[in-house]
Amino acid sequence: MASARLKYFSLGVLVFQTTSLVLTMRYSRTLQAEGPRYLASSAVVVAEVMKILACVLLVFKEHSYSIRALNSILRQEILHKPIETLKLAIPSGIYTLQNNLLYVALSNLDAATYQVTYQLKILTTALFSVSMLGRRLGVYQWLSLLVLMAGVALVQWPSESAAAPEKEARSAGSQFVGVTAVLVACCSSGFAGVYFEKILKESKQSVWVRNIQLGMFGLVFGLFGMLAYDGERVRESGMFQGYNTITWTVVALQALGGLVIAAVIKYADNILKGFATSLSIILSTLISYFLLQDFDPSSVFFLGAVLVIAATFLYGYEGKPPANPSRA
Repeated sequence: MASARLKYFSLGVLVFQTTSLVLTMRYSRTLQAEGPRYLASSAVVVAEVMKILACVLLVFKEHSYSIRALNSILRQEILHKPIETLKLAIPSGIYTLQNNLLYVALSNLDAATYQVTYQLKILTTALFSVSMLGRRLGVYQWLSLLVLMAGVALVQWPSESAAAPEKEARSAGSQFVGVTAVLVACCSSGFAGVYFEKILKESKQSVWVRNIQLGMFGLVFGLFGMLAYDGERVRESGMFQGYNTITWTVVALQALGGLVIAAVIKYADNILKGFATSLSIILSTLISYFLLQDFDPSSVFFLGAVLVIAATFLYGYEGKPPANPSRA
C-alpha cells in the first residue's frame, strides 16, 4: 500500500515538474511587461547557483549535519581528485548549452509543440546508449524510435493558416529557430545524459557530489556565456534586470526540478514515466490552448502527439529478454 502511494506520488511530482517548468518558462518569455525582459543567460547562472546550494545541503544531511564531515567530503572528492572532477566539464558544458537552448526554444515555440518535439531526446539517448555504453535495444524499442520520429515529423507538419503573409513568414522563421533549438537540445541532452551515466557507473561517488561538480563547471560556463552574449546589457541594467515572481519560479523549477526527479525516479518504473510524459503533453496542450491562447492544434498535430505518446510507452515496454544478452 505504501509502495503504491509512493508510485502515485512520484507520478504527480514528475507530471508537475515537467509541465510547470515548460508552461512557466513559455509564459515568462512571452509575457508583455514594462521594462526589459530578463536575460535567459542570467537565469541559467542563477539556476546553477541554486542547484549547487541544494546539493551541498543534501550532502550535509547525508553526513548527519556535520560541518566537519561536509568539509572533508568536499575536499576529498573535489579538490583531491582533480582528474575525476575535470571529467564532469564536458557534460556540464553541454548541459549549460542545453539550458540556454530551452529558453530559445520556448521563446519561439508554444509549450505543446515543444513538449512533443523534445521527446526526440528518447531517440538521441537510445543511440548514444548503444554507441557509448554498449546497450542493446529490443525490437519494441527500435520500433518505438521509428514511431517517435514519425510522430514528431507530423507535429512539425505545416498547417494551413489564414494569417497575413508577413505574419506567416515571421511565424515560420520563429518556428524554424525554435525547432532547431529543440533538436540541438535533444542531441546535447542525449549525449550528456549517457556520458554522465557512464561516469556514475565508473565511480562510487554520491550523485549529489557529482551534481555539485557539474554545477561548479556549469556556473563557470554560464557566467562566460552571459558575459559573452549579454555582457553589455548586464553592465547597463544589471544581471537581475526584468526579474519578477514568474522568473524566480522558472529558475527554481529549472534548478531543483532535476534533483526532485532524481529523488523520486527510483519509485517510478518505465510505465509510470510513460504516463507522466503523456499527462504532461496533454496538460501542456490544454493549458496552451485555453489559458495561454498561443496554440491552435490541428488534426495532424493530434495524430503526431498520439504517435509520440504511444512511442513513449512502447519504448518502456519490457518484452522477453533475448536468448543471449551478452555483447557480440
